[in-house]
Amino acid sequence: MNRLIPSAALCAALLLALAGTSSARDLDQDEALRLRRDGLILPLDQLMRPALQRYPGATLLEAELEEEDDVLVYEVELLTPQGIVRELELDARDGRILKDEVDD
Repeated sequence: MNRLIPSAALCAALLLALAGTSSARDLDQDEALRLRRDGLILPLDQLMRPALQRYPGATLLEAELEEEDDVLVYEVELLTPQGIVRELELDARDGRILKDEVDD
């Protein structure tokens, strides 16, 4: 059974920062809301559907909107029912899964 996390929880998760350094620029809540309002990115709950279909029963741990090389990307971490943490990168414009790997 595929469980979608409520939009409020996804928005809250969007604000969580991932540990470590990155060459990507993290976008804050105001920037994310403006991009969504301007139609430049899709809502996170809509983008999460394919990821959660790929890992049925998975739970969203973290989500962050980043700009990497002029591409808007949601970086998300999912906990699978098997206890494995998956790190995915989703194109914020169309939801394509750009990266899917086990998180170290």
